[in-house]
Amino acid sequence: MSMIYNGMPSSQLGRQDWRKSRHSNPSGNCVEIALLSDGRVAVRNSRHTCGPALILSLQAMAAFLRSVKEGEFDDLLDEAEK
Repeated sequence: MSMIYNGMPSSQLGRQDWRKSRHSNPSGNCVEIALLSDGRVAVRNSRHTCGPALILSLQAMAAFLRSVKEGEFDDLLDEAEK
């Protein structure tokens, strides 16, 4: 069985313009995103800037953001608050 590998070290992406939400707080529990030169989007944990980055197509990121805005994942917040 081969090892499942989800993401690549963000340090291997070279210099990127990483950004995080203005709603981020000093605790560092945030994600950062970067638009890559090939049009894809990289996502990483702001606490682990050299850690893995998920690489998504722009279309996949747009679909995810639409779903978030429409409240499709709001039930996850309910679970986290239990």
